[in-house]
Amino acid sequence: MVLIKRFLDMGVQTLLLPVVNTAEEAAAAVAATRYPPRGVRGFSGSSRSSRFGRIKDYHTRCEDEICVLVQVETQKGLDNLDAIVATEGVDGVFIGPGDLSAAIGYVGDQNNPAVVDRIVDMVGRIRRGGKAAGILTPDEGLARRYIEAGTTFTAVGSDLGLLARQSEALARRFKNGV
Repeated sequence: MVLIKRFLDMGVQTLLLPVVNTAEEAAAAVAATRYPPRGVRGFSGSSRSSRFGRIKDYHTRCEDEICVLVQVETQKGLDNLDAIVATEGVDGVFIGPGDLSAAIGYVGDQNNPAVVDRIVDMVGRIRRGGKAAGILTPDEGLARRYIEAGTTFTAVGSDLGLLARQSEALARRFKNGV
């Protein structure tokens, strides 16, 4: 929770908090983003988040401007998904497909139909709970399927993955004399 405070003090407004397994863990994450009496965030009148005191009403409005996303990526998190979604202050749930697939017995196979079906079900449950659902996948077809299922934010690929694939493609072109 100390890291959450540091990020907020730097002016970060969206937090993605990994490995949230229970509603209690989700509530603790939210509490770290809120000032007392609604939370445990430490108060400073001149933190970076308030632009060193230049945003005069920062402390009264910041809660409305902070987005708390929790990441569900274990069987325990999956078992508690509805309670996590119902946690006040949680704005959305990010599904971690790699870790989740490993946790449910499909390590290295996040495209397995059983995993995909589970994720589609999770997206529906998250959306029915009134929260945003998100995921990351390098597979464009799966990204489209998850968007159709209702994801609000969908990352397709990663910066390092894209850099590596493009670097490999460039190297292949030169090795092949193109």
